[in-house]
Amino acid sequence: MTDEGAPTANAGYDEWIDALAAGDGHALVCPEGHGSLPPRRVCPECGAADLAGEPLPETGTVETYTVVHVPSPRFADDAPYVTAVVRFGPVRLTGIVRGIDPAGDEDGVEVGATVEADVGERETDGGRIVAFRPVEP
Repeated sequence: MTDEGAPTANAGYDEWIDALAAGDGHALVCPEGHGSLPPRRVCPECGAADLAGEPLPETGTVETYTVVHVPSPRFADDAPYVTAVVRFGPVRLTGIVRGIDPAGDEDGVEVGATVEADVGERETDGGRIVAFRPVEP
């Protein structure tokens, strides 16, 4: 908290999630093609300091997921929900899958599914999160 009682900003991350919400999601990519998310000053893979912002692809592919039934307190009112790791070009994003029934087998998410990224809110406290929505084939 700051002296005025306002929450402290997550330098770099808040700007990145604002950009994602505006449809301008991006990754930082080094000359070797390694991707990372802001805030970064050097590539975490090779140490290169020459990072360029590149737009995220419009869609990504689910690499893995899990259904959370026993959440942390910040997600207490959201459960059950699906957390997924999704490949968007040179980076992987972790977020909550929305627009599906996490308890249902027929409408659930699967590895290889195509999703798009956006910003949503936690039901528990209204905090912003990365949210994925399935894209119909």
